[in-house]
Amino acid sequence: MIRGDIARIGPALMAGCLFCAMAPGEMSVAAFLARSDAILRLGPLAMATPEASRLKGEVIAAARRYKARVDAERRAGRKTTSCPPETGTLTPQQWLAHLRSYPAPRRPSVSIYSAFDALMKKRYPCPA
Repeated sequence: MIRGDIARIGPALMAGCLFCAMAPGEMSVAAFLARSDAILRLGPLAMATPEASRLKGEVIAAARRYKARVDAERRAGRKTTSCPPETGTLTPQQWLAHLRSYPAPRRPSVSIYSAFDALMKKRYPCPA
């Protein structure tokens, strides 16, 4: 009986370990969209779920990592890939629209961090 239970929950445990081992911002666009679509089906209460908080944390982690990289490039006197303002806003709708702009076959290979970087390049290009 115990072996059967382990055999059934083993794959789920392994998947959970993989998600825990990923650095924040490294989730793929495909995984992010799949998880966010599942949450959005809940309607108005979707944003109050723990899963919504985890996804928001992914975006915040990607934004912090991006800002740290841009700040380091500026301190070193190097040209940055984009020139965002010190503070800004990004609505969930804008973010999801950007993620959905990736062709479906590419989504599994693009990280949330890479997608955030690409969005900043698009929204805040540096003056020539």
